[in-house]
Amino acid sequence: MGERVLVTGGCGFIGSNFVRLLLAERPDWEIVNLDKLTYAGRLENLQDVANEPRYRFVKGDICDPAAVADAMDGCTMAVNFAAETHVDRSLLGATHFIDTDIKGVLVLLEQARRIGLERFVQISTDEVYGSIAEGSFTEESLLCPRNPYAASKAGGDRLAFAYWATYRVPVIITRASNNYGPYQYPEKLVPLFVTNALRDLPLPLYGDGRNVRDWLHVEDHCRGVLFLLEHGEPGEVYNIAGGNEHENIAITHTILRLLGKPETLIRPVEDRVGHDRRYSLDGGKLARLGWTPRVPFAEGLEATVRWYVDHEWWWKPVKDHDGEFQKYYEQQYGARLA
Repeated sequence: MGERVLVTGGCGFIGSNFVRLLLAERPDWEIVNLDKLTYAGRLENLQDVANEPRYRFVKGDICDPAAVADAMDGCTMAVNFAAETHVDRSLLGATHFIDTDIKGVLVLLEQARRIGLERFVQISTDEVYGSIAEGSFTEESLLCPRNPYAASKAGGDRLAFAYWATYRVPVIITRASNNYGPYQYPEKLVPLFVTNALRDLPLPLYGDGRNVRDWLHVEDHCRGVLFLLEHGEPGEVYNIAGGNEHENIAITHTILRLLGKPETLIRPVEDRVGHDRRYSLDGGKLARLGWTPRVPFAEGLEATVRWYVDHEWWWKPVKDHDGEFQKYYEQQYGARLA
């Protein structure tokens, strides 16, 4: 057999896509998936591989040393996707973000140090850099997180580096652009707007809609992480850039066009506090190693919209019966969409 990889947060959006990629492209590898199954971590995300003999699911919290020790036992590598990830939720309350995104990373790093793990990939985010008006952030750019989510991810990011600098835990840190694709919980812009539009519900667009994000298909992100798991240098940071910068209003118009829905569904709402205007990553460092994204944005977005159209069984229970989602949606948009 090949490697045994611990994937934390493997029932979430990016983690589940990564598990599926590993099973498909590394047939001699084993995967252990440690997931707490919070609101965005769903067993449905991996139901198609649940009975794969090379895959084992462990329910547990990365903040729990005993659960981490059990899941990491026998593993040679680990990739930490487990995180609280939604900016809007961090504005409603940051405690869970600090617990998972910093304390949880500490627990994982301590266990990795104890057992002599061969590789540890910490999944960070472009948001740790903050906003940039012109140009693009490189891996050497100053970190300037501007919301509680970004600050918590920056904390975990730098803690991971500290374990390389201090203990030589072989850490690799990735900072990726905005992800989109299948299995994304419908609180994020693309799945929220697609599923709302399918029901002729308003699309709550923040402010003037001119905020710019660089978009990266989740399959490209996962391929980038796998590439770095095998070829990245310990102690290094790598941007995983999509090279697809678009304003939120343009994404919104494209979604409506693909669905044949009217632009009257767009409902401007009060802007998010501290809303970063533009994110942009320089992906040159990773490109020089030989990796670039494959999925053209227009094709990827169309395929993503089509996925949500074809998978109502996946998102309908969340929007209709998930009390956590309904509570969040009401807090964020209820009064403003009335």
